[in-house]
Amino acid sequence: MSQDDQFAKDVAARSQHGLRGEYQNLGADFVIQQDYSRYTEAHQDVWRRLYSRQLELLAGRACEAFNQALAALDFADGIPKLDAVNAKLFAATQWRLVPVPGLLPDAVFFGHLAQRQFPVTVWIREPHEFDYIVEPDMFHDFFGHVPMLFSPQMADYLQAYGQGGMKAHRLSGLKYLARLYWYTVEFGLIRERGELRAYGAGILSSPGEIRYALDDPSPQRRPFDLIEVMQTRYLIDDFQQRYFVIDSFEQLFEQTAPDFSLLYRALERLPELDPAQN
Repeated sequence: MSQDDQFAKDVAARSQHGLRGEYQNLGADFVIQQDYSRYTEAHQDVWRRLYSRQLELLAGRACEAFNQALAALDFADGIPKLDAVNAKLFAATQWRLVPVPGLLPDAVFFGHLAQRQFPVTVWIREPHEFDYIVEPDMFHDFFGHVPMLFSPQMADYLQAYGQGGMKAHRLSGLKYLARLYWYTVEFGLIRERGELRAYGAGILSSPGEIRYALDDPSPQRRPFDLIEVMQTRYLIDDFQQRYFVIDSFEQLFEQTAPDFSLLYRALERLPELDPAQN
């Protein structure tokens, strides 16, 4: 059985929907071609409507680095061609985007990040999925993640995360590192000029979570603490009950720079935290 067949089988065993993308005949890196001809006018319309809705919701809620990069990219009129984006992205931070069928095995995902390559799902949701999809599509990957790759601090952070992920596999620390990714890259908040802003892709690409994370009084918003982040479980099918706030991207990079080897051992002796409890 090939690694892509095994991965699809493993995902299907853990979920009710299996994998959305096409995983046949893949190489070891899972990279495929972005066949732009497969996007229909209906797909383009979905992209334009998603983009327009999210852009309106982000006013006063997204961090400055995201706003600046998104304005420079300006793909409001249609699905982006990844090769065209790579020319700008590589010049800015020496990263490039690689097209993939969807979710990736952890080791493959970490390997791409370690090489300053960000995997972007090539399929886009269908019109009837406009408000909800079961796994990240191209709009989530591109709109949520790619603008932040133009930030030098976040670009370096993601590469370091990829390098750390490959090591965590060997040290049984993967669940702790997954929590760090979740509460920063996917659902992180930052304080800028005294106000909360979002930098996490899961917030920036979600019409409901962007309002909930920043405007709703319900969730906890706690100062970033590396140990607490790695102790805290997270929700994959609902809005988060706890968010962690950094004061700058430099702070995030500095606090996550040390070797995690001893930290993983210490965390094994600490209790897991329920994000719903204070």
